Amino acid sequence: MAGNSFGTAFKLMTFGESHGESLGGIIDGCPAGVTLDMEAIQKELDRRKPGQSAIVTQRKEADRAEFFSGIFEGKTTGTPIGFLVRNSNQKSKDYAHIKDTYRPSHADFTYDKKYGFRDYRGGGRSSARETVCRVVAGAIARQMIPGMQFNAYVSQVGSLTLEKPYKELDLSLTESNPVRCPDPQMAAVMERQIREVRKAGDTIGGVITCVIQNIPPGLGEPVFDKLHARLGQAMLSINAVKGFEYGSGFDGVKLRGSQHNDAFAPDGTTLTNHSGGIQGGISNGMDIYFRVAFKPVATLLQEYQTIDKEGKAVNLKGKGRHDPCVVPRAVPIVEAMAALVMADFYLLGRLSKI
Repeated sequence: MAGNSFGTAFKLMTFGESHGESLGGIIDGCPAGVTLDMEAIQKELDRRKPGQSAIVTQRKEADRAEFFSGIFEGKTTGTPIGFLVRNSNQKSKDYAHIKDTYRPSHADFTYDKKYGFRDYRGGGRSSARETVCRVVAGAIARQMIPGMQFNAYVSQVGSLTLEKPYKELDLSLTESNPVRCPDPQMAAVMERQIREVRKAGDTIGGVITCVIQNIPPGLGEPVFDKLHARLGQAMLSINAVKGFEYGSGFDGVKLRGSQHNDAFAPDGTTLTNHSGGIQGGISNGMDIYFRVAFKPVATLLQEYQTIDKEGKAVNLKGKGRHDPCVVPRAVPIVEAMAALVMADFYLLGRLSKI
């Protein structure tokens, strides 16, 4: 299997499966001398871990990172950082009924056709549990980049949309509710919607908005490695993501060029930010903001029809512990992937000046 690494100068390779002994990763390229706040790393893992509220999967995992290389006396040494996160609450028997059956909109069929064999326990390598490794690496990336701030939040659940732009929101309220929406009134409505969907054995999708601030101009590479292209790749690599837009996005097509252009102020900032902080694939120093769309979780706790390996129609019903809506737990994952991209370009920018 290829495609297990992400990044160029700051690189993460992950390993492990949902119901294996552990998941883990190797971070290559982190500079020496970075003092790591281990509590901050654990805090990010706690934001992503299962069982944290009544509206997410009730799988119970401590999700504690164990580091075994690249760190000495609380600082990075410049050598590869190896870590793992152990699995302790697997219930593999919950997946025995899909051993020879393909669940709709899962990776069951495609993995089987590509590899001729698959780990059906929780989806194996295709499980969103793999993202625990991204959160560890993202937490380290954030501590490596001086000054940059990453704030993601849930801005839509199903058709319930938070219309306020991020500058009108108090993003410090994001963690004040289980939905991770910084508008308390909208968060309460979204939570009721998720609970109703869960009770029906169904699932629902949503959108996460992410804002990156305090970015120096000049990050990103022209042509194929544009900053927004790499952010798009990062977000689209997350399980269940179906769409990515930055800046004015699709709504920008409604404007004329005279309305959409970001006029300059004398200090080089722009009076508007339809560009989303990126022009020509390179950061311009303004806020970078983007939206990530997540589909409804594919596992349904209700009966549906599908096929087995022989192509025969079978009735199936999901078992086990699953998220009725993935977006609340995906907020720290979006932030982590954004941090990995920005750390990569930050190091590439430093290397280009040597």
